[in-house]
This record gives sequence, C-alpha cells and structure tokens, in this order.
Amino acid sequence: MISAIAWIPKGVAKAELEQTVLSPEELAALRALQAEAGTSDEESEWEEGSSDEDEVMDEEAAVAKAQAMAATVKGLTPDPEASGPAPGPSDESLAAAMAELDMEHYDDSDPEEAGTSSMNRILGSSGNPGMAFYKDPTLDPYLQGDKAGASDSDSETEAMTLQKNDLLIMAARNEDDVSHLEVWVYEEPDTRGPANLYVHHTILLPAFPLSVAWMDLAPGEDGHRNIAAVGSFEPGIELWDLDRMDAVEPVATLGGADYEATKAAAAAAAGSKGKKGKKKKQLPSVEVRPGSHTDAVLGLSWNREYRNVLASASADHSVKVWDVAAASCTHTLAHHSSKAQAVVWNPAEAPILLSGGFDRRAALVDLRVADAAPASWAVPADVEALAWDPHSPTAFVVAAEDGSVSCFDARKGPGSEAMYYLAAHKKATCALSFCPAVAGLFLTASTDKKVKLWDTRGGGEPALLATQDLKVGAVFSAGFCADAPMLVAAGGAAGTVAVWDTTTCEAVTAFAGVESA
Repeated sequence: MISAIAWIPKGVAKAELEQTVLSPEELAALRALQAEAGTSDEESEWEEGSSDEDEVMDEEAAVAKAQAMAATVKGLTPDPEASGPAPGPSDESLAAAMAELDMEHYDDSDPEEAGTSSMNRILGSSGNPGMAFYKDPTLDPYLQGDKAGASDSDSETEAMTLQKNDLLIMAARNEDDVSHLEVWVYEEPDTRGPANLYVHHTILLPAFPLSVAWMDLAPGEDGHRNIAAVGSFEPGIELWDLDRMDAVEPVATLGGADYEATKAAAAAAAGSKGKKGKKKKQLPSVEVRPGSHTDAVLGLSWNREYRNVLASASADHSVKVWDVAAASCTHTLAHHSSKAQAVVWNPAEAPILLSGGFDRRAALVDLRVADAAPASWAVPADVEALAWDPHSPTAFVVAAEDGSVSCFDARKGPGSEAMYYLAAHKKATCALSFCPAVAGLFLTASTDKKVKLWDTRGGGEPALLATQDLKVGAVFSAGFCADAPMLVAAGGAAGTVAVWDTTTCEAVTAFAGVESA
C-alpha cells in the first residue's frame, strides 16, 4: 500500500544520485551488529548439512549424466528400474558409434583451422557457424569486453539521470512488512512521446511509514537540500536524503527511541536487584530522547517561510514544533484529547498552525502568542485531513472519517458555524488539496477509491466537476502539483501511484479556462 505521497519541487533534485559509501566506522558498527546477532549452532549445522546434501546431489547428477552419455555412445537405452547386469553392446552398434566419433583423428588439426582456439570452435567463428549468431564476431555485443560493459554502463547512467522537466513524487510504501520510500518520475507528454510514470529509486525504511513531508534543510546545514521527513509507527521523525542512492540511514532523526539510555537503565535495574531471588525477566520499556513523541507520528508539515521549522502530529495526543537545524523540539502542544492526526501551516501567516485529531476537533494556534489557548471548531467525526485555501488564506477545510468536508473562516472565531458542509464521499475522506493556480478548484479523495474535483466559487455548497477512479485502490493520499497545477497525484491501497491530467476533463478545463489535453 501507499500510505502517503508528496510532490517534490521541480529542479531541487540532483541530476545524478550520489552513491552511498560507508566509512570505516560505519562498517565496523555493522560488523559489530552482525556479530552481536550471530548465527545459531542449529542454523550453522543446517547450512553445513544443506551444503553436503547439495554436493552429494551434484555428484549423483554427474554420475547419472555420465552413465547416460556412455549408454548413448554404446547404443543402449538405460532402464533405471531394470535389475541385473545390463546387456552388452553389439559389435555392429559399437563399431558404428566409434566410427562416428572418429577417435583416431581426434588430435589431428584441420589445415584450414590451424591456429584457431577451442573457444573459436565452440562459438563457430572459424568458418562453421556453430552456436554463433553473428558470422563476424566483432559485431557480437557479447564479445566486446570492456567496450560493451562501458556502453551498458553509459546507458544505465543515462536512464538514471534526471531531466530538467521531470516532475518528482515521493511515496511511502509498505508491502509484505517491508517499507520503502519511493521516488517516482512523471514525464509529461511531448514530441518524444506520451506521458510516462515510473519509480526512479527507493530507500529502505526501518518502520511502517504513515506520513511524509518534503523539506530543503538538514540539521547542522545552511544550504538547500532535497530531504524527506518521514513519520512512522515509531516515535522518531526520520530525515532522509533523496539525492542519495542506497542510503542505509537517515541524515538525522528528530526524537525517537534512545536505546543507549534504555540499556543503561536496564543495567542499573539489574545491578540494584543483586541476587535477591530469581524473577521472570521482563523486557525494559524503550526510553525516548528528550522532547520526542512517545507514539506514532501521523502527520507532518514543513514551514516554507521558516525553513528550519517542522510540525508533527502524533498518536500520543500531542502536536510538536521542531527546530530542524538544531534537531530539537521547541514547542509541545497538548490541546487535543485524543490522537492528533494532521497538521498544516497557514500559507500566508507562517506562525499559524492548524491541527486536527480523533477528538473531532480542528484547532488553531498562533505560535507568536505564548501560552495562548487554541481556537477550536467541532466536526462530525474523527479528523482525517486538513487544508488551507491558498486563494483565501483565512479559510480552511476539514475532512472527516464519515466522508464529510467542513469549511470554516478563522476570522469568525472559535466554534463559528461552517461556511459550508459537504458530504463528499460515502467513506472516509483522507485527502484534501486546492489547485494552486485556479481559485475555487478543490480536490477530495477517499477510501471509496474515488478522487473528486469541486467548484467552490459559488459561496454555498461546492458543485461536483469530475469524479475519477485512478485504480490505486482506497485512496489514502492525493494532491495537486505546484509546478504543473492541473496535475493530480494519488496513492492508495493497491500499492501504486497514479497521475491524473485534469485537463482531459472538459468540465475542469471549462471551469479553469485552460486548453484541453
């Protein structure tokens, strides 16, 4: 399944990925972990036994093959079920077989083939086609040595090189208990051919991913980077370098488990007990770093105005604000009485943060005001997603588990009546997105497998413009592309990503005033 997706801004990714090279310290650490894990004696015995069995099977197969070949030369047909001595060959069959082999002239060289190697005879490059496909061996790509290898390498490098017009999507994926962060490439249709969508590279993740956010800053650095923040069932937020191939660990982790402290606490507890009786061993609870969440991270939002600021929502009921540069938590907000599901920064007022939770409330906090009570609005079911309207930055929408979407105006104050209420889907509405280029064009996506586009210009309840099943299963995440505003990406239970060019829909192009695809 694809649990979360996010568009990567155009042009931020490096054209060629950096290769991961482990330092001596990292290699030593990996060896230590491997040695600590070890291999059980039973596994070793099984491996040795398997190896011995394989050798015996190989020997038996070789003997059987030799016997079959010998029988063929002698003109016999071996019968494995027959008992007793095998009948001997007749003089006529043996003479015919030996004549065909012409063993008397085996060592004689053909004058026309003098100087040719046995390899040439096998591949048929000595005048006899044999097994060779090309009469001229210089034309055979498999006989080009380093030249062919270099050509293949160049072709592979070219295929992995990102182009300036490529649009990138990162997707959090889990399949068969293995989790990845995938980087997809979408190539728009042009004179070279139709649109194309494929996975460019993947990063192996240690835990089931639940949320993602793109950002351009890494801890301890001032320059611009291509970084993915990933929230998972673990309490830590991992920051991964999307420009690195085969990354084995994140650039940094915000919060998360503190295994060293856990080991120290366990050792201290064991020492304090001394030798007072024997009790059943209990696994120590894993401690977390100072400022960390203590449960799964369900939502993430990066502040584009303040590049070092990241917000997170967690199943521990808290919302946290992080200083990414310092890799530390600066604010912990505890205004939700149940799991905090989603967070999003206001696009016009950077210090204003909106959050939503399973307590069926959307809450707004201005971080410029210390200890200010959050403003909150009630919704009919658990909050699934939030979004600010970029064309009217005081308005925000809240998607709920019952499929409804409610729109509020923050200027009217907490508890104010919704500007509109929309029964968007029959199942949970999991994603919301506003088109960045067309005011009033609004997207909802649901576990009912549908992505819908709405017209919100009327002022009342939005009007449906288009409905599309993108064949990604139950949709868990979807959104418009900032660099190509009429494109929509979606991911879901089917474990794949789809891109919808909404200009293929006449109702949308008429509404947006753009040309049809």
